[in-house]
Amino acid sequence: MRKRMTILLAGLAPLAFLAQAADITNAMLENASKDTKNVLSFGMGSQGQRFSTLTQINTKTVGQLVPAWSFSFGGEKQRGQESQPVIANGKMFVTASYSRIFAIDLKTGNKLWKYEHRLPEAIMPCCDVVNRGAALYGNLVIFGTLDAQLVALDQNTGKIAWKEKVDDYAAGYSMTAAPLIAKGVLITGVSGGEFGIVGRVEGRNPLTGDLLWTRPTVEGHMGYRYDKDGKAIENGITGTVNKSWPGELWKTGGASTWMGGTYDPATGLAYFGTGNPAPWNSHLRPGDNLYSSSTIALDPETGQIKWAYQNTPNDSWDFDGANEFVTFDMNGKRYGGKADRNGFFYVIDAKTGHLQNAFPFVRKITWASGIDLKTGRPNFIAANRPGDPTTGDGKKGSTVFSAPAFLGAKNQMPMAYSPQTGLFYVPANEWGMEIWNEPITYKKGGAYLGAGFTIKPLNEDYIGALRAIDPKTGKIVWEDKNTAPLWGGVMTTAGGLVFYGTPEGYLKAVDARSGKELWKFQTGSGVVAPPVTWEDGGTQYVAVVSGWGGAVPLWGGEVAKKVNFLEQGGSVWVFKLATKI
Repeated sequence: MRKRMTILLAGLAPLAFLAQAADITNAMLENASKDTKNVLSFGMGSQGQRFSTLTQINTKTVGQLVPAWSFSFGGEKQRGQESQPVIANGKMFVTASYSRIFAIDLKTGNKLWKYEHRLPEAIMPCCDVVNRGAALYGNLVIFGTLDAQLVALDQNTGKIAWKEKVDDYAAGYSMTAAPLIAKGVLITGVSGGEFGIVGRVEGRNPLTGDLLWTRPTVEGHMGYRYDKDGKAIENGITGTVNKSWPGELWKTGGASTWMGGTYDPATGLAYFGTGNPAPWNSHLRPGDNLYSSSTIALDPETGQIKWAYQNTPNDSWDFDGANEFVTFDMNGKRYGGKADRNGFFYVIDAKTGHLQNAFPFVRKITWASGIDLKTGRPNFIAANRPGDPTTGDGKKGSTVFSAPAFLGAKNQMPMAYSPQTGLFYVPANEWGMEIWNEPITYKKGGAYLGAGFTIKPLNEDYIGALRAIDPKTGKIVWEDKNTAPLWGGVMTTAGGLVFYGTPEGYLKAVDARSGKELWKFQTGSGVVAPPVTWEDGGTQYVAVVSGWGGAVPLWGGEVAKKVNFLEQGGSVWVFKLATKI
């Protein structure tokens, strides 16, 4: 590892003294959710609420929304476009499929520069060649690549400032999430849970890429911190070896942190979700398999786990727990909301990890009858766990029908929270699957599932449903059904609006209190990305990336057949009101 730059005082100095007028600072990032002129981070603020205080576009004016400009990502590299743009200093930075990133002039839509990462032919991303966004710090824009590297570019020129290898893509590692900046530390996770990788979270100096700490998310693995010369120093084993993992399986245990994290300045903690344990065949790994399918709270400066809550112990359905943890105020306390792939919405004390409430946000859940609020554990329905292959012919265990399907009641598409209404807006999906277990052994770089599956719709008229959920009562206040699965994120505003996209190509705006549709626009391809909004020169703008793809057409079974008419694409659309208000 190259020698650490001497400006990194005590390993974690905020480097504010280096900042120029236009540089992105720690203070700016901690207040990003209040900044109406920029979009400085994924989640429109590190807490991930995706709420804007802007009101020019509101329930009365949204019908006048028209395109301001559109920018094409070009070429043949279309596929899934799941990116959220970040915006600063008159520039939009937006990542695209195949590890590309563009800088665009906000006023004109003209391309300022493009960086296209050179990818090896042997990359093996499980769920399309997507990228969900970048981080801003100083004068840099930083993003992860499909071959498990981090790249930092000069915001003005697109020139490489630093580039670091995170792990071995040939072993199944990749990076798809937007990085997080917390307390001046660049914090990232890894993708690849379907290949038997070991999940982890890492902290780096954002100006140099040098490692500060690593924290594995599978029990039994050692964490490390790094001194000013880059020397690794042991920083405690995660959990206890073999306490919740049998034999040697913890060494290839999955629990990838593929969706990235959130950070709340009020608690001083960073929150990451962890993915499924590997392999999917749970009969090979009796026990809870910590810290897979969990929410973990970390100290951003040291990587120490301050608390952890496991959403699906001994996960047998690929439910993951990687969904975002969105912090908010309720009854005078700071909580986090999480709409888990397993179908339950969790309300957890953001400081302590204590479970406050848990309730379904989809209509059919077969794997558990509920969550015990005293123990925090699910009440499993034993008959709805896929059968053990060793009890039959040794080739295939008994098949069960499970809901939700493994693509989840909610997957990568981020939800939004409005302090104005007190509601979460969750893009949910109603589907199930036939699933069975099979024998499996680990092979480096090979798929490590030990299961077969077929996804099926549950209803004739819809799969997706945008749902307004009250975290106090657990009630679904309203819902807007959608024929195809919802795979794009959500934004809400003080103008009383909720914006979201559909695979059919529409960006929609609905009333935040009633769900009534007020406006929609056809973008030309499926929307599987979250919208953003900002103000420039007294005008409010809304933007969204369009481009159908992601996991649904690759893994969706009978559902994929229902949406195979949808066209791919790759562009970003920007809107404003037709007349100035």
